[in-house]
Amino acid sequence: MGLHLIAGGAGFIGVNLARALLDEGYEVLVLDDLSRGSREAMGALLQHNGFMFRQVDCSDPDAIDAALQNDTIDEVWHMAANSDIPAGVADYRVDLRQTFITTAALLDVMKRRDIKILHFASSSAIYGDLGDQLIHEDIGPLQPISNYGAMKLASEAQIRAAKEAYLDHASIFRFPNVIGVPATHGVILDFVGKLKQTPDSLEVLGNGTQQKAYLHVADLVRAMLHIRAIRQPYAVFNIGPTDEGITVREIAERVRDRFKPEAAIKYGEGNRGWVGDVPKFRYSVQRLLDTGWAPTLGSYDAVYKAVDEIVAQETR
Repeated sequence: MGLHLIAGGAGFIGVNLARALLDEGYEVLVLDDLSRGSREAMGALLQHNGFMFRQVDCSDPDAIDAALQNDTIDEVWHMAANSDIPAGVADYRVDLRQTFITTAALLDVMKRRDIKILHFASSSAIYGDLGDQLIHEDIGPLQPISNYGAMKLASEAQIRAAKEAYLDHASIFRFPNVIGVPATHGVILDFVGKLKQTPDSLEVLGNGTQQKAYLHVADLVRAMLHIRAIRQPYAVFNIGPTDEGITVREIAERVRDRFKPEAAIKYGEGNRGWVGDVPKFRYSVQRLLDTGWAPTLGSYDAVYKAVDEIVAQETR
């Protein structure tokens, strides 16, 4: 049925996407430098007859081209990015290389090899801090407040230019906070890790009032495959639940109650956990709903499910 390339496919979202594509009968080739992903995350996929993995720096177009060997790629899924926003704030080169240069490199190789279809994992971080405004795909101006968001936005611009020049189809997925397993980062994993180190207390960055939408990775993958099937020449979609989210305080309490019920929660000050953190946003997914897709879990149920999954992952 065709070979799909997933750049950054050894990460959290990539392995879930790979599994779904294999289930649909496609072959999958993952390229990853393993700086964020891991062989452990790929697990049983490495034994699947339709799955291939090659370790490569996805910011180097010549290395990507060499890694593809004589394979004929039908579609590219660009999941490669820095997932640590504070790290990108501390050193701009992290997001420049891992989040933007990977985009330029993949587009370079796609042009060389005449690969026409790209699906890109963008982010709600491109919008910046819009407070209580309902964020839809046509809102503007776009003013990201983190290097991560800036490089995702730059990547979108580069892809749009490539669509004009040589791509037949490009899908832009603007993710919210995505949760589930195998977890490699994120607030739930952070809280579980802190409680493993200090079982009597849980320190929370900020005052806990930060409120965001959370989507379970199973719903995210369904949405991406749904958007792919629409086959619009250039498709831009917010993906997320239909509610207005859950607070950090509620997540902290859920993790504490599930993992270390006797722990005391200690909150910081202010409503930002770190530089570049957006304390609250309202995310419209009406454009996606109008195509017939709907999430199976809201933010609360997604968080509750992911807490159980991540606690199990970290204690086995």
